[in-house]
Amino acid sequence: MEIDKLAEILELDSVKVEDELDDFDLWDSLTILSIIAMLDEDYSVNIDGDKLAEFKTVQEIVDLTL
Repeated sequence: MEIDKLAEILELDSVKVEDELDDFDLWDSLTILSIIAMLDEDYSVNIDGDKLAEFKTVQEIVDLTL
């Protein structure tokens, strides 16, 4: 997964796989929907918002695309 796309959604210059999602100012329901759309479009990964909201780190999102 290109974590640059995730950084763009979060309106940051960069993110690291060890970053905690709750630490991001823009980690909210709109961001979660944007990530769901990106995962579906770019990686054909389907996940619901409730499940994604349970994730703790960027690594967990990256793992979906492997």
